[in-house]
Amino acid sequence: MKRMFFPLLTIFTVLSSFAQEGQPERMSLNISLNDAKQYAIEHNRSLQNASLSVKQAEASRWQTIATMLPQAKASIDYSNMCGYNMQIGGFSVPMNPSGTLAITASIAITGSQIVGTLLKNIAIDMSNVQAKQTEQTVSSNVTTTYYSILAMEETVVLLEKNLKNMQDIYARAQNAVKVGTSEQTTADQISVQLASYQSSINSTKRQVETLYNMLRIYLGAGVDCDIILTEKLEDLLNIDTTIDLLSSDLILDNNYDYQLVSKNTELAKKQITLTAMDYVPSLSGYYQYSAKTYFGAAEGMNTTPPNMVGVSLGIPIWSSGKRASAVTEKKLAYAAAQNTLADTEDLLKVQDKQLKYNLKSAYETYEVQKKNINVTQSVFENVSKKFEFGYASSTEVTTATQELLTAQTNYISSMLEMVNAYINLKNLLNK
Repeated sequence: MKRMFFPLLTIFTVLSSFAQEGQPERMSLNISLNDAKQYAIEHNRSLQNASLSVKQAEASRWQTIATMLPQAKASIDYSNMCGYNMQIGGFSVPMNPSGTLAITASIAITGSQIVGTLLKNIAIDMSNVQAKQTEQTVSSNVTTTYYSILAMEETVVLLEKNLKNMQDIYARAQNAVKVGTSEQTTADQISVQLASYQSSINSTKRQVETLYNMLRIYLGAGVDCDIILTEKLEDLLNIDTTIDLLSSDLILDNNYDYQLVSKNTELAKKQITLTAMDYVPSLSGYYQYSAKTYFGAAEGMNTTPPNMVGVSLGIPIWSSGKRASAVTEKKLAYAAAQNTLADTEDLLKVQDKQLKYNLKSAYETYEVQKKNINVTQSVFENVSKKFEFGYASSTEVTTATQELLTAQTNYISSMLEMVNAYINLKNLLNK
């Protein structure tokens, strides 16, 4: 449809160039699969949010660290007792207006702060793993959608080719009706097949546009971006790489799901230590410098020392069993986390076997369908020639045509199934 309107659009653009000046140009991307994945890494909003989450975790850690560092603050105050004189032992002491400058430096260190910093480090590690996992997911989505678009576009090409073949057969059938060597019902049966092909073409084109919209979202390219894929489906299909993946071993520490569960287990263990820190004494200290200035004719009473130092040691004694119960709770949570980690390990090992089985089966199916498409193509050509010379019926022609289309569709579907199986196993192994 875009090609149909292109000449008219070009003329309109030239005639209205002054009116269009200043408007943004429509974005266009001619993009390979690798370029698409890289573009998504740079522009995908989910990945941007994942990166922000890492920065948030780092900022949170620094907040915890800052609580263990010296803190300093300054204060300035002014007081005026409105001519009041304080009576002390028969003496009258004027309380003149005064101003005070105070600078206080303090530091407080607890076991909870130290352990809290370690927890924040684990949180950062988990955020980094989640960011990598998000990148892996986005890359997989881009790859799957890229392949799917190519597959659907190839399906459109095949449907249009078959439609052209059926149109030629229909024309021959109509000529046979005119010369009296065939009945109109024969041509009518073929016309029904023609309508079916046209409907399939229209439906497939709509699917293609839906896939392009999905790709725009994954890329973060905007809904108005024109995307042109520069690669072909057959060129992207690397059978050797697919087969080599079957011989790869599962390394649990490389799997992002396992890393997250492992970090969560580590976090649960540190929570025990954090809770136990309630038994540990806390230490704090401060230094304060003060300078007082009087604004009256004579200085009043100054009870503010210029220098002051203080140290405080807090020692937990008794909490009615609250601390002990809290520690027990965290130990139970850690035991549950360990069970989850063991389950995850077993599940990933099972998935490894299943996904390798799926990939192997998908490859075998692909090889079968590749052979089948050659056979059905040969059958279709033979039936078409027989029909042309009156040795085959319209039913045989439509049947052969449908079998060819089915074989073509199955061939494309087998390629997509092999791609999906490859991506799933690749993600599991983190290759």
